[in-house]
Amino acid sequence: MPASLDAIYLDHRSSLLGRALRIVRDLQTAEDVIQESYLRAHKAAERGSIDNIGAFLHRTVQNLALDHLRRRKTQERFEVPPSDRFDPLQIASDTPSAEDRLLQRERLASFRDALEALPERARRVWTLNRVEGWSYPRIAEHLGVSPGTVFNDMKLAMGHVFDAMARTERE
Repeated sequence: MPASLDAIYLDHRSSLLGRALRIVRDLQTAEDVIQESYLRAHKAAERGSIDNIGAFLHRTVQNLALDHLRRRKTQERFEVPPSDRFDPLQIASDTPSAEDRLLQRERLASFRDALEALPERARRVWTLNRVEGWSYPRIAEHLGVSPGTVFNDMKLAMGHVFDAMARTERE
């Protein structure tokens, strides 16, 4: 049987290769598929007779090629791509860009200017509350004013700073 298998395989080799190539669309893979089909036909022939060796080879090539496609699709979905496709220059840096640093400096300068433009007491109220973490009653006692005055000074400071920062963002 191996002698007739060899002859039939050689007769059908080009059509087997064509069938495999149409499915896998890669010459090397198609070659591998038809060689594997020959090995499987050889093993099957050793176990018993094959009625139609040509049909057996064609069906085996088709099944192996389709199995290859299924495996490849599964690998593409679940495996990490090879590192040779990875571009290390595309990694985001934790360091801000020069443009970001410049924008942050401009925002900080606008913020300082807005605080400097406040009346002294409003600036002091803002600093004691936002920087030092003091409560309004404590600030009022410290400055010798009512808690309502502290609230109004804080509202003035926040509104002024918010407006100054909004102008900076628009520019």
